[in-house]
Amino acid sequence: MSNNHNVKQKVFFKTFGCRTNVVDSQIMMSRLKDFDITLDEKEANIVVINSCTVTNSADSTARNYINGLKKLSNTPRIIFTGCGVWTKGDSLFKDNKIDALFGHSEKEKINSLLKNKERFFEAGDLKHIDDTIINNMIGKSRAFIKIQEGCNFRCSYCIIPYVRGDARAYSEDKILEQISLLASNGFGEFILTGTNLGSYGKGLDNKKDGLSILLKKISQIRGVRRIRMGSVEPIQITDEFKELLDEPWMAKHLHIALQHTSPHMLKIMNRRNKLESDLKLFEYISSKGYALGTDFIVGHPGESDKIWKEAITNIKRFPITHIHSFTYSKRDGTPSATMGEQVNGNIAKQRLKELMNIIDEKNYIFRQQKQPLDVLIEQNKIGKYIGYDQFFNSIEIESQSDIIGDWIYLPNYEVDKKINKALF
Repeated sequence: MSNNHNVKQKVFFKTFGCRTNVVDSQIMMSRLKDFDITLDEKEANIVVINSCTVTNSADSTARNYINGLKKLSNTPRIIFTGCGVWTKGDSLFKDNKIDALFGHSEKEKINSLLKNKERFFEAGDLKHIDDTIINNMIGKSRAFIKIQEGCNFRCSYCIIPYVRGDARAYSEDKILEQISLLASNGFGEFILTGTNLGSYGKGLDNKKDGLSILLKKISQIRGVRRIRMGSVEPIQITDEFKELLDEPWMAKHLHIALQHTSPHMLKIMNRRNKLESDLKLFEYISSKGYALGTDFIVGHPGESDKIWKEAITNIKRFPITHIHSFTYSKRDGTPSATMGEQVNGNIAKQRLKELMNIIDEKNYIFRQQKQPLDVLIEQNKIGKYIGYDQFFNSIEIESQSDIIGDWIYLPNYEVDKKINKALF
């Protein structure tokens, strides 16, 4: 007969922000030995918030979420971690909005931290590299693999180097061990992630391309079918990397961060990329049959009508099929936050819509080429199976059998304005 002392407390993880945070949450889940994980916050004894702090509004989203938790009948203990520890953690702790706090570097100690019933504040440092090997990705069809932390760039709008630290790489052996284990447990698609992915394995002289060496080694692991990457910078794409573009295991989609297409705005943003060399790079990779995505900030301080018109003229020249674009949101503590010439919010929204429409049309034209698709099915949504193809376009598939987690080859499908569709 069991007594209440043996009943494990249930922990719910709320993850905000980027793929790196997704991996961090998985690491924490894998380290919980004396607790159960729940996917329902209403039955949780403890809620761990893995926060994002990339903008002021990201901070307020986390605060709103915390306020919502206070209204739950189960009154969970609220533990705060993630990038927000370094920006808003102190005030949340002092105001008793949260019960405890720990930084990125402490996350592998989560089991013992959560056993501490007192209030605690363990911010840690910004030099840590995780040592955890996880054998599963809870709730995921694709495996996210973190290969580095931090960033040495200092773009004027970005707080991330100050909350994640300078660039530092995971050991190659550790990465390969992690992928081998997940591949043997049935994962076929691997997404490499990090704060500044392209900095992985670069020597001080930028001559050594450790990322290309790593990719080749990953491709040789039994069970690895497709490798994707998070965002890379244009200047980090080397000749060695270009030689890998024809490899069958490379996903035919790359996300290369531009942030803007006006040379003047790139200077204001303290970016390292240059318009004309960016364009040549995109045209070359596109000629290899790749879909190309980018990041783009609209409405950054100083973005005049003239600069915007120039940016739009230039973006039309780029073979871009996907865009992660958003209106500029002030981040206290960055140079951009104190710049004059703020852009009116309504104008920024109009510009964003104009940009999105251009890229949506480019994506539609790309999909109309009707190339055969290799799709990994990830979920069932309202009776339709949803997956991503090699070009990182999603597709809706109608099927009588359960195909979640399956790889489907589709020579024929329908190209809709918004999404590809097929019967299987």
